[in-house]
Amino acid sequence: MAKPLMAKATAVWLVDNTTISFKQIADFVGMHELEVQGIADGDVAAGVKGFDPIANNQLTQDEIDAAQNNPLHKLKLKFNPSAAGEEKRRGPRYTPLSKRQDRPNSILWLVKFHPELSDGQIAKLVGTTKPTIQSIRERTHWNISNMQPIDPVALGLCKQSELDAIVQKAAAKKAAEGGVMSDDERRKLVSTEQSLEMDAAPKIPTAIEGLETFSLSDEPAEEKEDEPIIDADSFFNLPKGGADDEDEDDLRP
Repeated sequence: MAKPLMAKATAVWLVDNTTISFKQIADFVGMHELEVQGIADGDVAAGVKGFDPIANNQLTQDEIDAAQNNPLHKLKLKFNPSAAGEEKRRGPRYTPLSKRQDRPNSILWLVKFHPELSDGQIAKLVGTTKPTIQSIRERTHWNISNMQPIDPVALGLCKQSELDAIVQKAAAKKAAEGGVMSDDERRKLVSTEQSLEMDAAPKIPTAIEGLETFSLSDEPAEEKEDEPIIDADSFFNLPKGGADDEDEDDLRP
């Protein structure tokens, strides 16, 4: 169903100037019912000026009256002959100017972590061209030394559902070919939800590698050889008493 222009401003006008229910307005402008209620409470769209759909040839007064009299009536846009055939045009995805500088980083991320994706799939996902993708694959891009792989979902260039759909399509193609995949490849070819549900492979920390055969069980220690007992005199090598000691006693007053 086609949506009106300036949907939020149209919802503001309908809330302020009609008695149409929040549900009817939400269905007409493509918003959630709670958002429309937030507009009525002043919590949403504060400062947004209402957009009159009657004056802008999007609704008729008869359509508004019918919706006010019947809570089950669904508002319909006024037919515009000049807009026939303009529902959707196929073309490259539009990328805002503020995010275009991050697009090469997202392409590098896709090439690195999802090499199974074709150039056409990547171009459709983030809105780029095949020569740009090819230059990044071959590392001949003019700025390849300063690029870092960044998730396109984190950059806002695509949705997680769109990325998962393409990855699942690649997984189905890989399975149809019958190729044997490693664990890492298998994790790359599944969606985010499926990957998070998998059991993580146990890994041994680098600091204790090689100690996996170490055992803490009590083992009989080797008996040490008996060492000779050394008395204090022999340890400190004290001289034995003799004539010199007697002479010292005689010299005392």
